[in-house]
Amino acid sequence: MNDLIENCGLLFEKLNDMELSERVETINQLRMMISEHSPFASEPVDCVLWVPSQAVHANDYNPNSVAPPEMELLRLSIAADGYTQPIVTHPSEGLFEVVDGFHRHRVGKECADVQERVKGYLPVVRIKSSQTDKGDRMASTIRHNRARGKHKVEAMSDIVLELKRRNWSDEKIGRQLGMDPDEVLRLAQITGLAEALKDRAFSEAWEADDAIEDEEAVEVIDEEEV
Repeated sequence: MNDLIENCGLLFEKLNDMELSERVETINQLRMMISEHSPFASEPVDCVLWVPSQAVHANDYNPNSVAPPEMELLRLSIAADGYTQPIVTHPSEGLFEVVDGFHRHRVGKECADVQERVKGYLPVVRIKSSQTDKGDRMASTIRHNRARGKHKVEAMSDIVLELKRRNWSDEKIGRQLGMDPDEVLRLAQITGLAEALKDRAFSEAWEADDAIEDEEAVEVIDEEEV
């Protein structure tokens, strides 16, 4: 084992002679190779990579919001303590879509002092290869964020409807997002009641009762107008 470490030490010395981009890319490749042999290779955090910040972009469905004071606290935390949590991403064609860590990603891009310190790079981990479908990524974002921040109800509702469009059952949505059936139904009703319930069967009696009530209401209005 000592020989292996010594050989690695000689290899690492060569890194100092490389330009920044080449050095970072080489280190990333080494980390991926090491992770392949790690007993924890199935855990995303086993392989943290540094990638150019311009290669990391937000998703179009994040329902988590952070108030300005909390955002400033996050900036101060990263400025003082450094990045202690990588940004969770989905890699695709050389780009990295944020699954969790949107605001950490913002700090690295928008705060000049942090950006300078990390040399225009951001620390990322990649979600499991089995979670590449957008529905799985949306569910992963919710699981990461539900215990933190404040979710926008409309955005959460949109996500539930999008998952239903992808043929996810209410049971699967509840299981994957950590919701009970009533919560799934309420969110589905907010922005898409008709779509959410279009496949549900209702009895003719229910429809007839509603029609009778509507007719009676019209009669009452007519009598009041007379």
